[in-house]
This record gives sequence, C-alpha cells and structure tokens, in this order.
Amino acid sequence: MDCIKCNTKSCRTTESCHAQRFENEDLIQTYHLPQNQKIVQSAAELVDNGRAGTLSRLQEIIEFSKSMNYQRIGIAYCYGMEKDTALITQIFRESGFKIFPVSCTTGGFKQSDVNKNSKIEKVSCNPLAQAEQINNEEVDLTITIGLCLGHDILFQKQIKSACTTLLVKDRVHNHNPINALAN
Repeated sequence: MDCIKCNTKSCRTTESCHAQRFENEDLIQTYHLPQNQKIVQSAAELVDNGRAGTLSRLQEIIEFSKSMNYQRIGIAYCYGMEKDTALITQIFRESGFKIFPVSCTTGGFKQSDVNKNSKIEKVSCNPLAQAEQINNEEVDLTITIGLCLGHDILFQKQIKSACTTLLVKDRVHNHNPINALAN
C-alpha cells in the first residue's frame, strides 16, 4: 500500500480502496472498546466542530488530559531543555495536574555502561531509566520533550502509560523538523 501514489483517495469519502491489509469491521469493534472510545471522544472534542487549528499543542494536551480525567502526568525530557520543561511543568501544575518531570540523565549512567561499544565515561542519556521512573510514579499520561532519536524509541517501548510528544528535538531547525522541507 502506498497512499501517496493513490489517485482516487476514496478513503476520504468513507469508501475503502480495498488495498489495505486489515479488516474494517475488526477495527471498528476495537474502536468501540470502552478504553478506546474515551480516547476517540476526547480527541474529537479537540478537532471537530471547527476547533482544529485553534489550540497550540500544549493547550491540546491540557484539554485532552482534562477530558480524559488524567491527574498524574509524567514528563520525559532532554536535560538540554530543562528550562523549557520547568515552564511547561509550571503550566501543567497551574492547570491542576500532578507532574513528574524526569531528566534523560536520571540514574547517572556512564555512556560506556549503556553502549557496550563506547569507551566514553561521561554521563549517558538513559531513556530506559526515564521510563522505569515514570512507570513507578503510576502516571496517567506521559509527555516527551526533546528526546534524542533512538532514545525516544527505547523510551516508548518501555513506558506503560499513554504517551504523546510535545516537542521533537531538531537542533538544525530549532526543534521544528518540518522546516527541513523548505531547504
């Protein structure tokens, strides 16, 4: 399947192109599971009825979290974005949430301990420890802020809560990766 090359775009008119390798009815049943319906409905509140594009990503996460009745939020962040994360943490706390920010260097592991091919003795990013610490806090939602590529993948494999990204690290384009298309 290559949706980019599709000429009909029939799926945008509620008609299947029949190129997919899944059963529509099975997925509709999965959407109707109670744990998924709450997410579907909360997400719809953010985009339906002309609301799409009216809120920042930060505002969306706050509204979504309130709609989902989330109270405990973990933040996995890059230590290089600690000042921004402190401001974000304050905004969430002022919005009534209990916040658990965890730095990527938690645990103080050396790079040579994490990467068996490394001889570097300086501190390493530690996404697995970030995830474990946040898992131990029993949060409802985890937000990632600027985790390095690869570290974000390890983190997402390990985290147990619902997880979303507020900011993707892109040092070249001031953390706005879509700007790469303009060059």
